[in-house]
Amino acid sequence: MDHQFEGRCVAVTGGCVFIGANLLLTLVPRHPAARFVNLDCLSYAADPARVAAIEAAPNYTFERLDIRDRESVAEAFGRHDITDVIHLAAESHVDRSLYDPAVFVETNVLGTLNLLDALVARERHGRFLHVSTDEVYGSLPLDSAERFRECSPYDPSSPYSASKAASDHLARAYHRTYGLDVVVTNCSNNYGPCQFPEKLIPLMISNALEGRELPVYGDGRNVRDWIHVSDHCEGLEAAFLRGEPGGTYNLGADAERSNLQVVQAICDLVDAMASPLPSGASRRSLIRFVADRPGHDLRYAIDASLARSELAWAPRRRFEEGLADTVSWYLENRDWVAACCGGGAFVDHYARHYRPGKGGSA
Repeated sequence: MDHQFEGRCVAVTGGCVFIGANLLLTLVPRHPAARFVNLDCLSYAADPARVAAIEAAPNYTFERLDIRDRESVAEAFGRHDITDVIHLAAESHVDRSLYDPAVFVETNVLGTLNLLDALVARERHGRFLHVSTDEVYGSLPLDSAERFRECSPYDPSSPYSASKAASDHLARAYHRTYGLDVVVTNCSNNYGPCQFPEKLIPLMISNALEGRELPVYGDGRNVRDWIHVSDHCEGLEAAFLRGEPGGTYNLGADAERSNLQVVQAICDLVDAMASPLPSGASRRSLIRFVADRPGHDLRYAIDASLARSELAWAPRRRFEEGLADTVSWYLENRDWVAACCGGGAFVDHYARHYRPGKGGSA
């Protein structure tokens, strides 16, 4: 029997950040007979404006909450009578995990533990949908057709992916040990409107619009499998409704591209949509190769066939179409991007990571 939203009170953690906000914008109007509680600590990457369209909805509540605070989590679950959790709150940027791994363990592992304990303690508890990443599987060879499956062994390379792997194992352990209805999803790289511009696609769009250099790690050959955030959110809804208790589902859109290919495509789109550079040159001339980051995985690729068959889900957005829409959104919302890029969290991170490498251009 399928799970349901109706009559439930669902805590969505990290609901003011990119994926969580898009998920709430999908679920709140679609399921008016459910209540949704957005639990978010409003970290540097969060923006309450992302969910402004639903803030007056009668079935939506926001509470500022740090999931690392065990007592506050338990108290909030009792006060709102939480029955289910969709857990997206996480420290999620690999680069940042390289110089501050402790906060990744505190949030991604201990924070997940606090949520699991709070839900399993409830007299009426339902589903815990744990949202994770394909990075837990490690790296695939560039010249291989191999893809990550749900049975692929875990082999995380960074403090970020190690913390997510640990939280995946915790969630599954609570299903096996305490009988909690847990479903885990592992997704490929997300992109789309309103993503904080430290991630590859929004950073490159922002820099290209402003005529700044486009820093690409190493030689740009690293491959990622891209999925539009709207397709990911549809997959999460399907996993909540139709996922098998204790099950794991990989979510991806069969859109493998090298980082260099992605950046070049962004350059071409910005050239077509925005004013030309003062020099008249293509924005591809702004590409600069910089020192690679430690432990940089070569390739990710998702086999989403299980999700397609068991969840009756499939991605709809072609990468080229989704990327063009994303570039258009950033072109129309340059003030929002400028506000993000002017903050200390972004400026410090950018200066630390994008130092010159071989000095080459593409």
